[in-house]
Amino acid sequence: MTVLADLEAFSQSLQAAFGEVIEESFIRLDEFTVRVSPQQWLTVALRLRDEFGFEQLIDLCGMDYSTYPEWTRPRFGIVVHLLSVQHNRRLRIKVAAPDGPVPLVDSLVTVWAVANWFEREAFDLFGIVFPGHPDLRRLLTDYGFVGHPFRKDFPVSGFVEMRYDPEQRRVIYQPVSIAPREVIPRKTRPEHYGDTEQNG
Repeated sequence: MTVLADLEAFSQSLQAAFGEVIEESFIRLDEFTVRVSPQQWLTVALRLRDEFGFEQLIDLCGMDYSTYPEWTRPRFGIVVHLLSVQHNRRLRIKVAAPDGPVPLVDSLVTVWAVANWFEREAFDLFGIVFPGHPDLRRLLTDYGFVGHPFRKDFPVSGFVEMRYDPEQRRVIYQPVSIAPREVIPRKTRPEHYGDTEQNG
């Protein structure tokens, strides 16, 4: 059986098992991807582990789709990569965080314990909250960090900077002192870009 035929057979078995819970599925570059309803996410994850043999979660990351052209789905979501060693098969799952004041996606820690730090990273960098996570706190940024740096609307320079103050003998936070500027690569700049005579 070819790789494509195997993936198509697997796709049909998942569609038969989950029905409308799978909102979308496709095969691209010999990889199978499904989009799953967020309301059924934990149930799907358990069944994928117990019935379909996906014993390993190998990656989980947050997504901010706000700058995707013609995107009509919720802004935030997660992408999960699973591995079935016994069936020699990989699966990519996309789950949207319903639009609201805070993006929420149920935690997978009770299904795959390794999801713990991946979810902390997605919380830290995207602000996605995982109900059911045992210890959801920042992982990569500092305790006093403001905002979520992988969101598309987060300024490149951030909101605060930290430095050591020799008088106070400690690290302090202060507003960013770097003036915001537009950075356009030299080869794509319009003619006279930055000329004070032209812009003044």
